[in-house]
Amino acid sequence: MKPYSKYFEKIRVRPDPEAELKSRAPRCQWDGCGEAGTHRAPVGRMKEGEYFKFCFDHVREYNKGFNYFSGVPDSEIARFQKEAMTGHRPTWKMGASGGTRSSPDFAQQRSGRAGYHNRMRDPFNLFNGPKEPRERKAKPLEAKALETLGLTTKATGADIKARYKELVKRHHPDANGGDRGSEDRFRDVLQAYRVLKQAGLC
Repeated sequence: MKPYSKYFEKIRVRPDPEAELKSRAPRCQWDGCGEAGTHRAPVGRMKEGEYFKFCFDHVREYNKGFNYFSGVPDSEIARFQKEAMTGHRPTWKMGASGGTRSSPDFAQQRSGRAGYHNRMRDPFNLFNGPKEPRERKAKPLEAKALETLGLTTKATGADIKARYKELVKRHHPDANGGDRGSEDRFRDVLQAYRVLKQAGLC
């Protein structure tokens, strides 16, 4: 075999990405460490977005002893946890009060667009208490069936049943001596009641 064979020329060695990263990384900020600072660690409370640069061993040691709430009173920690339940967003009381107001435990001095939420619009009247129930809009078949029974769309289930019994007694063939006109009306009443029953109105 030749010392410079064509097969050896095709061998390529991939560069180690970690070695390349370490060569460009700053030095570890741990006192007395000369390794590359390839890992970030948060500086602490009120310095969000700022990081220390540590080597792998020292970032693990730093994270074991890291406490975001060190030096913070328990009442502040409890308030932070309560606000964290809603993602630090404002909340409002619900009920029959005349208008929407922010709840008293919501911090009024919060920055950003929180003031906008105090003037929240309520176009569907969700927060201003009970409304009158809307009148049910009858479908075409239901409307025709109600008309056959001589009722309006405001009729309740009890009204429909009472009217049905009244019309059945009046138009039953036995009560009318076999009159054909009354028999057709009787059939219409039965059909109308069946439609309303299937629609769940009675």
